Amino acid sequence: MVKTLMKQIKEYKKDSLLTMLFAALEVILEIIIPLLMASLIDKGIEAGNMSNVTKYGTFMFVIAIGTLSLGFLAGNHAAKASTGFAANLRDAMYTNIQTFSFSNIDKYSTAGLVTRLTTDVTNVQMAYQMIIRMCIRAPMSLVCALAMAMMINFRLSMIFVVAIFFLVAVLTTIMYHATKYFNDVFPKYDTLNESVQENVVGIRVVKSFVREKYENEKFKKAAQNIYKLFVKAESVLSYNNPAMLIAVYGSILMLSWLGAKAIVGGTLTTGELTSLFSYVMNIMMSLMMLSMAFVMITMSLASGRRIAEVINEQSDLVSPQEALTEVKDGSIDFNHVVFSYKHGSGEAVLKDVDLHIKSGETIGIIGGTGSAKSSLVNLISRLYDVDEGSVVVGGQDVRNYDLEVLRDEVSVVLQKNVLFSGTILQNLRWGNENATEEECKEACRLACADEFIDRFEDGYNTYIEQGGSNVSGGQKQRLCIARALLKNPKILILDDSTSAVDTATDASIQESFNERIPDTTKIIISQRISSVQNANRIIVLNDGVVDGFDTHEKLLETNEIYRTIYETQMKGKEEE
Repeated sequence: MVKTLMKQIKEYKKDSLLTMLFAALEVILEIIIPLLMASLIDKGIEAGNMSNVTKYGTFMFVIAIGTLSLGFLAGNHAAKASTGFAANLRDAMYTNIQTFSFSNIDKYSTAGLVTRLTTDVTNVQMAYQMIIRMCIRAPMSLVCALAMAMMINFRLSMIFVVAIFFLVAVLTTIMYHATKYFNDVFPKYDTLNESVQENVVGIRVVKSFVREKYENEKFKKAAQNIYKLFVKAESVLSYNNPAMLIAVYGSILMLSWLGAKAIVGGTLTTGELTSLFSYVMNIMMSLMMLSMAFVMITMSLASGRRIAEVINEQSDLVSPQEALTEVKDGSIDFNHVVFSYKHGSGEAVLKDVDLHIKSGETIGIIGGTGSAKSSLVNLISRLYDVDEGSVVVGGQDVRNYDLEVLRDEVSVVLQKNVLFSGTILQNLRWGNENATEEECKEACRLACADEFIDRFEDGYNTYIEQGGSNVSGGQKQRLCIARALLKNPKILILDDSTSAVDTATDASIQESFNERIPDTTKIIISQRISSVQNANRIIVLNDGVVDGFDTHEKLLETNEIYRTIYETQMKGKEEE
């Protein structure tokens, strides 16, 4: 974990090192001040020598200014280093997330990834700032102050040693018990964020079903779980302050009593005792800072592990070393394919699928809910890998292609259409960032999207709200089809992506496809017979098994499932 996180310091190593240097110099100057104070008292005030008072007072003032300046520089560079480190962590996680396959993404919830990119990174950022400043300054200050105290009076300095051992024992115990609570609390943030995300995304459903009270209760429960764990953790950490006060006041009392006896006995001067009091405060403040740092580090350990987990996650799907960079054509072959979402375990979703599709064909896929229609087409662009058999595109196993090359040639319009904030043109150019406005308009004509775009006041510069909330479901589908067409793919997959358009528009889209992109292999998944009946051939899927693969007419004669679907839908139309 530590090695993974430290790699992200990168260009902020210089700021980190400068923070530690300035913090060390700050300590050295601070340690000199009590010695000068002792000299000022013994050689100036008690000796009645005003020149020494002026001399030592001036030295103390100059050193104090130097200490303040070094403290400012240390703080400034610590802020740069920690915020830069946090930015690199977020960038490393986000960049790696983009490489995830669907199976990798399935391991993490969206809310969990958001928590890691925000709360967890902030915890690590604060801990890093404490490490490069406090964890350098405090130990060095403690050691130097203890060394100076021993130089003044070794016997009295043993009071500090006892106090240090006492506090170390208490802090170790506190850290041990608090860590397990912090390990449990951050996954609870995932649940909290998930509750917020679901509620905001589905706010229309929540309001239409009047489920606000239920959602409030669900959120309160998630928040309460975090509250309980933090109370337990903070209850353990609360022992820190009493232990610190016992050590500080115990040291002061012992030092006052034994120091006074030493002065009376003539083995210690007033100035030296004053210096020892300063050093005891230095030592105790150092321990206080260390305890604060330990608390923050304890909290960040759980966050660090969660961040490293995402950064180190390796995609299940990678391009081969000598990857093919050209897809010859749009032919597709499924050679006795077996597939499950959990490789090596779980029930197979697709079972012994053996299909052969020629380049340029229009293929329909129909079947009941859960028959694995989407799973079948996901294998074509290698969103998942097969368990057995092979998927061949353009005469080559999809595992031999460079992933970007393959996915550029296989354009998919998914079941759940997604538009992004921006103009219609900006959304269309996701398919081809260099597409001209005329090319975008042509793609929209093919997808029958031009008819409604022309009615918008700003036309192709109309702004699309987040998630496409200001366009209808059918309009959104047609825009997504146009976006896919701009890729000029060899294979076009429409995964139930015309379900929200009327049958006349659906037929018009398919007719334009046949006329304008005849060489592109077109795969149309639909629940409607009318959407697939004009395809060259139709695949009938039933529980992950190919039950039929033929033309509309022949399937009506030979396939019971297809005939039942057809008759049911035709009967429904007649009743209308």
